Amino acid sequence: MELVVLIGIPATGKSSFARERFGETHLRLNLDMLRTRHREDVLFRACLEAKQPVVVDNTNTTRAERARYVAAARAAGFRVVGYYFSSRVGDALARNATRSGEARVPDAAVLGMAGRLELPRLDEGFDALHFVRLEGPAFVVEGWRDEV
Repeated sequence: MELVVLIGIPATGKSSFARERFGETHLRLNLDMLRTRHREDVLFRACLEAKQPVVVDNTNTTRAERARYVAAARAAGFRVVGYYFSSRVGDALARNATRSGEARVPDAAVLGMAGRLELPRLDEGFDALHFVRLEGPAFVVEGWRDEV
C-alpha cells in the first residue's frame, strides 16, 4: 500500500512521470481529469479503503495541500513517498509553450504556482522523498537533499 505524491509547478513532467513510472501499478488521480475535489476525494478514499496504491498527480505546491493526502494515507497504513520535480520557471514556461489545447496552462498559472511553492520535507509525514529532473526526454530520480 503506497501513496505517491507528485510535487512541482505545471510543465515539469509530473504527468508523464506518473504514467511512465506508476502506470501499471498505481491508480492515478489528478484534477485535470476529475475536474472537482469531490470526485477526487471519493476516489482517493476508495483507494485507501481498498488498499489500492495511488499516485496524486497534482501540483501539490503547499504543505497544506499535501497534508490532506499524507494524513489520510498514513492513518490507513500506507507508505507515503514524495517526488519533487525540478521547478525552474523558465524551463517550465518553455515546455508549456510547446503544449496545445487543454494541456497548455496559462503562463500566469505557472508563475502563480511557482510563487506559492513550498519545498517538501520529510517531517510532513513522508517515508521517503526524491528529487526528479528532466535530462532530455529522460527522468533522473535522485535521493532527497535538503538543500534543493
